[in-house]
Amino acid sequence: MTDAISTPVPPSAPRRPSSTSFHGRTISDDYAWLRDPGYPEVKDAEVLAYLEAENAWFEAWMAPRRDLLDTLFAEMKGRIKEDDKSVPVREGDWLYWREFAVGAQYRTWWRRPSGAPEGVGHQCIIDEPALAEGHDYFRLGAVAVSPDGRLLAFSTDTDGSERFTVRFRDLASGEMLADTIPGTLSALAWTADSRGILYGLANAQWRTDSARLHWLGDDPAKDVELFHEEDEGFRLDVGTTQSERFLMIATGDHETSEVRLIPADNPLAEPIVVAARRKGVEYDVEEREGTLYIHTNDTHPNFRLAIARLDTPGEWHELIAGSDRFYMTGVTTFADFYVVEGREDGLDQIEVRYYDDPAKVERIAFPEASYDAALGENPEYRTATLRLGYESMVTPGTAYDYDVKLRALTVRKVQEVPSGYEAAAYDTARLMITARDGTDVPVSLVWRRDTKRGDGSNPLHLYGYGAYGIAIPPGFSTNRLSLLDRGFVFAIAHIRGGDDLGRHWYLAGKREARTNTFNDFVDVAQGLVDLGWTKAGRISIAGGSAGGELVGAAINMAPQLFGAAVAHVPFVDVLNTMLDASLPLTPGEWPEWGNPIEDAAAFDLIASYSPYDNVRAQDYPPLMVTAGLNDPRVTYWEPAKWVAKLRATKTDANTLLMKTNMGAGHGGKSGRFESLREDAEEMAFILTELGVA
Repeated sequence: MTDAISTPVPPSAPRRPSSTSFHGRTISDDYAWLRDPGYPEVKDAEVLAYLEAENAWFEAWMAPRRDLLDTLFAEMKGRIKEDDKSVPVREGDWLYWREFAVGAQYRTWWRRPSGAPEGVGHQCIIDEPALAEGHDYFRLGAVAVSPDGRLLAFSTDTDGSERFTVRFRDLASGEMLADTIPGTLSALAWTADSRGILYGLANAQWRTDSARLHWLGDDPAKDVELFHEEDEGFRLDVGTTQSERFLMIATGDHETSEVRLIPADNPLAEPIVVAARRKGVEYDVEEREGTLYIHTNDTHPNFRLAIARLDTPGEWHELIAGSDRFYMTGVTTFADFYVVEGREDGLDQIEVRYYDDPAKVERIAFPEASYDAALGENPEYRTATLRLGYESMVTPGTAYDYDVKLRALTVRKVQEVPSGYEAAAYDTARLMITARDGTDVPVSLVWRRDTKRGDGSNPLHLYGYGAYGIAIPPGFSTNRLSLLDRGFVFAIAHIRGGDDLGRHWYLAGKREARTNTFNDFVDVAQGLVDLGWTKAGRISIAGGSAGGELVGAAINMAPQLFGAAVAHVPFVDVLNTMLDASLPLTPGEWPEWGNPIEDAAAFDLIASYSPYDNVRAQDYPPLMVTAGLNDPRVTYWEPAKWVAKLRATKTDANTLLMKTNMGAGHGGKSGRFESLREDAEEMAFILTELGVA
């Protein structure tokens, strides 16, 4: 391995056969040795040497393309307003906002008295650049100001492992308190008297199973455990209701949930269980004047809204019935009205509803036929104005204030593109492509109006995810312009496994139906070829995490369609990971993928599509893969094993690159410009391999 580092050549990992057996089936794995037995610490010299050799090969490939990389980086950076800041949000007696200084990688967080004019009484409450100094990686986690406005709690991660440390600051004096709570992985919730904080503690397996109460000034080792989750597949988080009357402990997996409420002014009171967990039933809760508002899928997969009295929380009465057309994604209660969010025909909808008039529904109208819209930051319970976020594939991110009484939208901010952007120069469309089983799959497209279309000559970039019920909205991206301005069409495949068209769309790509996700993606690619948007071999694809699994499955199934593929921290060793209950996420992932340890049918299904297990002797498109050494979600050895197996098995001489961030985790490098350079690397790879650079 040492020679491979000093003289960059495509690395070749040695094969060391090993095998395991389940249900009478044997799994052979020649590269299992790439998992350091000391994980999460990775110290094995040979493993590290292999990863460094791959990094050296990556850098050697990038070196002659440095001009292109620098050009792309400059383009992307030029579209960012360096001294950007958010629209202030009122919380209590203060206005809060965040801003970047020119050249800064990280933000500073500010506040001023709500009655003070701009420039008066400004107070810096979090200086991210100072906190990040001396660290190769920095991420700010939870942030919570105490109810009396005097104290700040915040958490940070400095290695990408997603184990956060909580610290406290006295905002009046600016001094840091002595209290420090390591190993957290949750939001932070203050008690009503501003003396205590509720948090979730991660165990040795990175599973958040303990909700604890810390009193300021006490030893964290003596913190009171308010709830411990015994099911190793469940994770918990904490929070407060919008009214801030109750602390919440929410626990669940990917299909079942359970919520406990604790009076914020009496945190040691016995928690109120809203409803005991029932397999397959998910719910979340808000509260107003002793009435619980319960958003649940107990009677309809697209969710409904029920209410219950606080003293009889398990007696639910329907307020809004579930709908086959309207997918209710969330409910937020305010003092005088409540807001229902959802999607109808795949498009975001926001509705204002009233406690005293259940029949009165005010749906907020937006100006485009396809867009992404949602509630923004709205910490105030008593308010007459809502902050909303809006964008589309051609419209930059826009912050609106919505006057509930006047039913009027006011633009508070539009994302600036300093290097220039003319929305009229671009066009967008939404079309349906029929998958192999007859299902119509939505596709969102954007392109420059002056791009010639219809003859199949255009390069096309196709993005997808398709897991966990996560929709991919038709939003705006300044980085994407570097492709569009070079003649690309950009497409989002809204495939099954996401919940773009409702809960049924998610269920139709989950577990036993998982292969629908991969078929949809491949069929969308072929459909775009058939419709003349591009041609086989002129399509680049990308995805991350479960989206990286999608990329891996697609290039196994139909490698001839794709001219370049990018897989970020890809979940590609699905079978081995789901067979290892000791890994941090595995037990909690069984409801999503199936449990191959106990279920032979789940074993066979996962084995049939797991990208690592289905690498075979065939030509593959050029491929770029990323990994994070400290990634607790997709462990580094998944992409490493996959790349090693591809190098030894594929029959082509196409480019195969892997870059492992040796000091980062699932999200890659931190800092807005470091992250931007990684985006430029991905784009340089795509442009080079499609011959557009």
